[in-house]
Amino acid sequence: MKKAALSEVKDDLSKFLRLAEKEEIVITRHGKPAGVLIGFEDEEDWFDYRLENDPRFLKRIEQARKSLKSGRGIKIENV
Repeated sequence: MKKAALSEVKDDLSKFLRLAEKEEIVITRHGKPAGVLIGFEDEEDWFDYRLENDPRFLKRIEQARKSLKSGRGIKIENV
């Protein structure tokens, strides 16, 4: 994970977007973390990010885990 000052990012955003395709960049303000710049190499990465951060999807995953713990459902090994 790379760190960059906000002033640097503002001066050359396109450069930092290219860098963010490979690794997250922590943006600092006055030396303290203020945000994270996340880039996507392609639309599939963008889709994955949206899915991983969708509260509805996360809720369904949690429900499925609870269901498996209570003995309902089929384990992947049995499929």
